[in-house]
Amino acid sequence: MRPAALLLATSALFGASAANAAPDVVVSIKPIHSLVASIMQGVGEPALIVEGAASPHTFTMKPSNARAVQGADIVFWMGPGMEAFLEKPLEALASDATVVRLDDVEGLEKLPFREGGAFEAHDHGDDHGHAGSHDHAEAADGDDHEGHAHGDHGHDDHHHGEFDTHLWLDPANAKAMAAAIEKSLAAADPDNASAYAANLDALNGKIDVLDKEITATIAPIKEKPFIVFHDAYQYFESHYGVRVVGSITVSPEVMPGAERVTEIHDKVKELGATCVFAEPQFEPKLIQVVTEGTPAKSGTLDPEGASLTEGPALYFDLMQSIATNLKICLGQDT
Repeated sequence: MRPAALLLATSALFGASAANAAPDVVVSIKPIHSLVASIMQGVGEPALIVEGAASPHTFTMKPSNARAVQGADIVFWMGPGMEAFLEKPLEALASDATVVRLDDVEGLEKLPFREGGAFEAHDHGDDHGHAGSHDHAEAADGDDHEGHAHGDHGHDDHHHGEFDTHLWLDPANAKAMAAAIEKSLAAADPDNASAYAANLDALNGKIDVLDKEITATIAPIKEKPFIVFHDAYQYFESHYGVRVVGSITVSPEVMPGAERVTEIHDKVKELGATCVFAEPQFEPKLIQVVTEGTPAKSGTLDPEGASLTEGPALYFDLMQSIATNLKICLGQDT
């Protein structure tokens, strides 16, 4: 009887464990992987597709990524405007999975792509007629199709520029996405719903603290103008009131042409940009060309966490690193 009783107890234990096992979760990019990992803490660990220093703008799926998507219970991604490489694989491989598109959840503030000024023109074939209403910088760039190749962007330029998909750079948006993540996980895994809810509460509290810390960090440099590699930061800019006055390119997977680089070089002088920021995944020599002969300094911003280690802490490290690097570069002459 004892062996039988032991077997029964063991079977019951494994049954309970299986009942509380976490779903297989796959996440596209590091910032939202961090949010998912925070909500799954103590329950399971999500898999990440775009690992290391890779950029979603230039990423190519590997066989291991395809297998992960095919075996997933839930897939979280921003949407086709950020991860165009994932759109067709999701259709082909994730038919049995719950696919959660986070750029379309309730409570998000969405900002349209910018045009004119020191920001690159973002025409869409049928839109050229209104170019004259934009700042002269756009007109100067109007024929530089080498620079922005509108018909040839790898991700259909964010579905023709409906809105900027770097939504996580506003903490309020991060909280809205986290709420949708928790809801999806709880629906798929009700046995662990209480853990997901508790983790969401903890995450929201940490984001509130982060928000206050960043506000304090950037307070001394808020009014100083700067230029970024590509226009990925307007949610951070809108939330915290910093002054992004231009970008070298709208689409980081398409390098700007000579005319565009010259235009930005002139804009750095004209606008008195204090700093020009590169990104870790892309060619830093462009920053040297743009700042040559100007008093502008250079720095690096990492909007997607390319240089950071994946996991629950990444979102906080990413946001703090942007604030800290802004303060370091922009504060050098204070």
